[in-house]
Amino acid sequence: MMTDVGDVGTHTPPTLTQRQAWLRAFAAAIRDNEPALCHLVRREIGKPAWETLVADVLPLLASIRWHERALPGLLRRRRLGGRSLWQLGQRHWTERVPVGRVLLIATWNYPLQLLGIQLVQAIAAGNRVVVKPSERCPETHTSLLALASAALVRAGLPKDLIGVRPATRDEGARLLREEQFDHVVFTGSTSVGRAIAEIAARTLTPTTLELSGHDSAIVLDDADPRLAARTIWNATIMNAGQTCMAPRRVLVQEGIYQRFVRELAPLVGGAAPVRLVDEAAAMRCAAMAEAAMKAGGRALNGVLEGVLSDTSAEAAEECPRRCLRPIAIVDCPVDTELFAGDHFGPALAVTPVESLEEAIDLQRSAQSLATSVFTRAPARIVSRAA
Repeated sequence: MMTDVGDVGTHTPPTLTQRQAWLRAFAAAIRDNEPALCHLVRREIGKPAWETLVADVLPLLASIRWHERALPGLLRRRRLGGRSLWQLGQRHWTERVPVGRVLLIATWNYPLQLLGIQLVQAIAAGNRVVVKPSERCPETHTSLLALASAALVRAGLPKDLIGVRPATRDEGARLLREEQFDHVVFTGSTSVGRAIAEIAARTLTPTTLELSGHDSAIVLDDADPRLAARTIWNATIMNAGQTCMAPRRVLVQEGIYQRFVRELAPLVGGAAPVRLVDEAAAMRCAAMAEAAMKAGGRALNGVLEGVLSDTSAEAAEECPRRCLRPIAIVDCPVDTELFAGDHFGPALAVTPVESLEEAIDLQRSAQSLATSVFTRAPARIVSRAA
């Protein structure tokens, strides 16, 4: 078993001033190394540099700034008002203290943003951290953690507040079985999250699990079809569809269905190939779309290209076999795998519904994380969705 110096035993939590100094030093290191970080992300998972900057680096820097400003208020001791008769003469306060030793099992789809923010929150709260980097982007995570550790030293803190473990698929399970933690954080697939929860439950270790959804976008007949189509398609192709809150299906009320499809068609037809994390993910999306077509759906751009082959002109260096042209299948039957939404890529099922109630029922049968509704009268949604 690997044990970092400082992983066991008692640590005095850093002072508030030290934590804020670390946040400033970490932010400065990210800004100074942004091009190198973006290059690593592109090399390991294929995300374009501009998208890494917009979706990873800038949100992470914004989070660091917010935590630096908000930390004194968040950690301030607070007097509790109100008391029962039997508490006469008592005074009570609430105070936030570190939980202790936190395990971060890092994910790959937003490798800088997600791991970075989780690291910021854990260290800013005064905890010690152990990180298991993702096996899909080990160099990116190792580089980010090196910057965070160097920032600890510049802030006058011990470098071993952050421990790093091997970036292997089996290491997370080993850590949970063989080492003791006070909290476990994981963002990723439902299947892995369920396995983590089962292991952690044996020792009653608290967990924070943010898992993927199979979510819908609901477009009602009073919505702006152009706005809805552009917004939904942008969410579908962002990060090559590899976002936990990305829509997997669109449920469109029949009165606006044809207009929505007409607005969506040129967006789908003009979409460039995107690079997924691996060939298996791209092939899964293509296979599910093809099965939906065989069941009665149709490809909105008229043809289903599927995974690009290594020999195609577009596939060369920028688009290997893990590249896929984003897909939208309209009139998608509800009993298909594509409609069920258990995939992680830019493949969208579009299905007409009679009413909001039907759309809500279909979404409730799925694994929900973030459902969006397009309407000009949002007040009517709250009562019906409750």
